[in-house]
Amino acid sequence: MPEPTDPRSPQPNRRRLLVFIGLMVLVGLNLRPALSSLAPVLTRIQQDTGLSPLSIGALTTLPVLCLGLFAPMAPWLAKRLGAERALAAGLALLAGGLALRGVPLVAALFIGTLMVGAAIGVAGTLLPALVKRELPAGADLMTGVYTMALCLGGALGAGLSVPLADQLGGWHLGLASWSTLAALALVAWLALAPRRHEAALPSRAGSMRSVLGQPLAWQVMLFMGLQSSLAYIVFGWLPTLLMERGYGEGEAGWMMAASVMVQLPAALGAPWLARMGSDQRPALLIVLAMIATGFWLLLIGPTPLRWLGIVFLGLGQGGGFSLALTLIVLRSGNSRLAGKLSGLVQGGGYTLAAMGPLGVGVMLQLDLGLATITAVLLAICASAATFALFAGRNRRLEIDTTGLLVTR
Repeated sequence: MPEPTDPRSPQPNRRRLLVFIGLMVLVGLNLRPALSSLAPVLTRIQQDTGLSPLSIGALTTLPVLCLGLFAPMAPWLAKRLGAERALAAGLALLAGGLALRGVPLVAALFIGTLMVGAAIGVAGTLLPALVKRELPAGADLMTGVYTMALCLGGALGAGLSVPLADQLGGWHLGLASWSTLAALALVAWLALAPRRHEAALPSRAGSMRSVLGQPLAWQVMLFMGLQSSLAYIVFGWLPTLLMERGYGEGEAGWMMAASVMVQLPAALGAPWLARMGSDQRPALLIVLAMIATGFWLLLIGPTPLRWLGIVFLGLGQGGGFSLALTLIVLRSGNSRLAGKLSGLVQGGGYTLAAMGPLGVGVMLQLDLGLATITAVLLAICASAATFALFAGRNRRLEIDTTGLLVTR
């Protein structure tokens, strides 16, 4: 079904379209290094600060929790500041939080991480609506490009974290160095971002309350939350879990980086895969099966098959996150609804996802072992598959002729 467009919004010319795609890629590159760069140096942080495994678990959970708590603010900020200025504010907060993590104090590390999570929550929620606005007919494919940039940023953060810490003289300076990339994205966004005024929707139709009344929105949110919990467990704990199995710090960091790098082609290809059927359920189940296989091979499977596990995990998580974001644009009839749905899906989803890293921290604190942790991860995959069967159906939130929000 073709996506509806607002006839009062002019179609972007080719040059502006290319600039917009470039900006999406640059912004996307910044929304994962702040998270993935932390995991490879957790052991150093724990040794230098004396934090307990539970406190380290709280550190990995904090940014994900902030994603969920601050994502619902994005539509409110967009309404008052405009989507472009709200995204610029998010990038400024991201750069400031990353820089603050360079201060060698535990309080600065936690406060900077909180700022980073809030910034990513706002920026990441605004982007699907902007993509829906600028590219209504190809929003799902553009979401794949944007997700690929997210995955590349995550891979760079994981792979370069330890080398940057060694080169710059400490983990805190290595973490702070990513503020340079965020500042570059902010400058580029302020200079080149598209600016438009959208026609207002009927107040009842566009309210968050009306979106909350639609079961489809909750189904997409729960799928997002469960698959995101697996992603943030990888960002927060995969190197530690691999070291528990006997791999060295450097090897574990590069294994995580390789897994995140494998996400790139999957993130780009998943929207194409989703278009091949009448709905997205087969694609969603395929990527979840890959994630489950990858975790099993890496944590308790045969050691010689670890790189196969890396490939399966990367393909599954890259495709899963890309499809989760794609569902936001496919399940909304226009950019304003996409913004509201994005706020709910990412806000509630990331709040749920925050329980994943915290839960792994608790299990490590209790010394439950890799077999138990793997069983919990596979149970999360099974739960995500259940909600994928509902969220993946060919349904969409739209405004009917009376101005009310309905699911069709």
